[in-house]
Amino acid sequence: MTDTEAAELIAQKTAEYGGIVYYVGGCVRDGLLGFPVKDIDIEVHGVPRGTLENVLGSIGEPMEYGSSFGIYGLKGLDIDIAMPRKERPDGMKHTDFIVEADPFIGTFEAARRRDFTINALMKNVLTGSLTDHFGGLADLNGKVLRHVDSSTFSDDPLRVLRGAQFAARFGFTIAPETMELCRNIDLSHLSGERIMLELEKALLKAQCPSVFFQALRDMGQLDVWFPELKALIGVPQRNDFHQEGDVWNHTMLVVDQAAKRRDRVSRPLDFMLSALCHDMGKPMTTQTDENGIVHSLGHEDAGQAEASRFLERIVASTQTREYVANMVKLHMQPNILANAHSRVKKTNKLFDQSVCPEDLVQLAVCDGLGKIPQEGGTEPFLTERAEVFREMMSRPYVMGRDLIKAGLKPGENFGELLAYAHKLRLAGVPKDEALRQTLSYKK
Repeated sequence: MTDTEAAELIAQKTAEYGGIVYYVGGCVRDGLLGFPVKDIDIEVHGVPRGTLENVLGSIGEPMEYGSSFGIYGLKGLDIDIAMPRKERPDGMKHTDFIVEADPFIGTFEAARRRDFTINALMKNVLTGSLTDHFGGLADLNGKVLRHVDSSTFSDDPLRVLRGAQFAARFGFTIAPETMELCRNIDLSHLSGERIMLELEKALLKAQCPSVFFQALRDMGQLDVWFPELKALIGVPQRNDFHQEGDVWNHTMLVVDQAAKRRDRVSRPLDFMLSALCHDMGKPMTTQTDENGIVHSLGHEDAGQAEASRFLERIVASTQTREYVANMVKLHMQPNILANAHSRVKKTNKLFDQSVCPEDLVQLAVCDGLGKIPQEGGTEPFLTERAEVFREMMSRPYVMGRDLIKAGLKPGENFGELLAYAHKLRLAGVPKDEALRQTLSYKK
C-alpha cells in the first residue's frame, strides 16, 4: 500500500464516522507547483481521537508521536497523520509551545496556525476540492510569500529562516508586510541545529541560494547567526578582476555557480558551505596600497578561522568543518596553477593536500565564474590533472613494510624516509626506483 492509498483509505473510513480528511502543508503546495510530492501529510477533522485510532488500527499498526500532539503514523509507511491542533508559546525557544489536539476547531482555525498562506491550503483527500481561507492560491500563482496571521507569526522565530528558504527554493518574493514582521523577530533563542536545517534546504534545493542570504540581509537578520557573512558587505575588491562589486556580491555569485555543480561533487552540502565560506578571510586582510590597488593577501589562511567560527555555531559534524577549512585554505591555488600551466609535480602536490581534489577543482571553477568578467577555461586543465593525480596515486608505492624488508628497523627517521618516498611518489617515480632513492637518502 502506498502513502497515497493509505490516505485515501483513512479518508474513506473517517467519512463513515462523519469526519473529513485533508491533505495539508507542503504536499498541497508542491503538488500545485508541479513538483514531485515526496511527503504526504494529512489532517483529520470531525472525529474524536479514539475514533481516529480505531480507523488507523483497522488499516495497519498506528504509531503515535506525542500524546497531546495528536500526530500519528502507520508502520511501514511514510505518512504523517495529524489532528487539528492549537498551539501557544510557553517560552522563548523554538520548542517552547503548548500544543493541544482539537479535532473540532474547524478548517479556518486549523489553517490559521500555519506560517505562510501557500502552506495554509487544504485539499480534500476524497473530492480534491481546495479549502483556501487566506488567499494562498492567489499568492501561489503570484509567487508571493505572505504570512497568515500577524498576531501569531512571530511566535515561532524559525519562520524568518523558513521565509528566506522558501523564497530561494521557489523563486518567490516576500510580501512587504511579511518582511516588516521578520525584521522585528529575535532569532537568538533558536538552536544552531534548526538554523542548519533551513540553511541546508536553501543550499541544496534552491537554484539560486543567494536569494536566501539576500532575504536575510534585507530583513536585517544576519547579525545573530551569519555575522561572518555580514562582514563581507562593503569589503572592496580589485575592480579590474571584480566588477561585480564587494566581497558579498562575489560570494553570492559563487554560491549560485556552486548550486549548478553540486550534483558533480562527492559531498554536496559541504561543498556548498565551502563556496559560502571561501572568502570569509577578506574582511580582515583587505588593504589598498599606495597605487589604489586592493589586495587581500593571506585571506585563505584567515578564512579558515572565520569559517570554523561560523560552522561551529551551526554544524555538529567535525568532518564537515575539516572539509570546509581545507577547501577554504586551498581554493585559490588550482586557478593559479592552471593559469601558469604548472607542471604535474606541482598540481600533484596541491591535490595531495586536498580533502577531495575533484571537489576542489569545482570550487575553483565556481570562484572564477562567480565574478564579472567571468574567468573560465581552467576546468579542462584541472580536471585532466586531477585524473593524473588519481592515476599516480593508484600505482604501487613505497610503504613502511618495504623499508623493513630492505633491512631497516623502525626508528626516529622512519617518518622522514616515508615522507621522502611520498615526494617521489608525487613526482611519478616508479616504486622500485623510489625505494632505491629512499634507501640512498638514508645514507
